[in-house]
Amino acid sequence: MRNIAALAALSLAAAQTAVSAQTENVQSLMADGYTIAGVTQPPSGGAGVFLQKGNALIFCFVAETPNSPTVATKYCKPVK
Repeated sequence: MRNIAALAALSLAAAQTAVSAQTENVQSLMADGYTIAGVTQPPSGGAGVFLQKGNALIFCFVAETPNSPTVATKYCKPVK
């Protein structure tokens, strides 16, 4: 029974991490105290932004289109 409870807790934690990663963007992370640690230009276009706060490192992919008013964060993921 404990194994089932532990598995349920891990599943819930993973789901919450996925949801927060989808709603985070470069601007919200910087407002939360993250600083830019580096940038990269993927061959497919756009830009990759590494943000760091303490030991936490997050990678965000950003892109724009000719008609977009801003460069938009497409996704952010923790680097492990």
